[in-house]
Amino acid sequence: MNKLQKLAGVAALFEAAIYISAFIFYGGFWDYPVSSDDTLKFIFLTNNQVVLSVVNLAMYVVFGVFLAVLVLAIHQRMHTKVPVLSQIATAFGIIWVGLVIASGMIANVGLGAVIDLSVKNPEQAMTLWVVINTVVEGLGGGNEVVGGLWVLLLSIAGLKTGDLPKLLNCFGLFIGTVGILTIYPAEVLTEIFGLSQILWFSWLGVAMLMRSNSPAQAG
Repeated sequence: MNKLQKLAGVAALFEAAIYISAFIFYGGFWDYPVSSDDTLKFIFLTNNQVVLSVVNLAMYVVFGVFLAVLVLAIHQRMHTKVPVLSQIATAFGIIWVGLVIASGMIANVGLGAVIDLSVKNPEQAMTLWVVINTVVEGLGGGNEVVGGLWVLLLSIAGLKTGDLPKLLNCFGLFIGTVGILTIYPAEVLTEIFGLSQILWFSWLGVAMLMRSNSPAQAG
């Protein structure tokens, strides 16, 4: 059990690092020509296909793999004390894992399809690009309801079991609620959820590493 808890602690820290890297990349380096015509947009995507594919792989697929480890470890940690709540939380966690990984796969496969199609029919390619972005945002980017439910439920479970710090669980209640509220299409809610998760994953990772030898200790 301790090995899985330590592995999950490291995974949580990597989750935070991926969030930070994504914010840095899109905030400081990604300069997509939003106002340009379709031709320039496709040239930009073609020139940056490898970079964007790697970013999608890290943001979605790798993130999802680490998340799977974390979901299972937290379930292992809490299921004996709050079995029903832990199972429900884990169900949403696993669904979130699937959605995140699927988003990354769709994003990368779609990017290649759009670039290939842009050579023959730029107009159809742009329509396809809009559709792909909409699907990716709906599954794992612009809507964080499933992730919010996971964080909210495991935070409630954490308050009941005392397996994780009380302040961390209270913070998780806030983050989970914000995640659920992203069902309303307001970009600020998604940004709050993402930024807050950097701190939450970091805090969770440290807590799990420190408590891996005493999982029943209250915080």
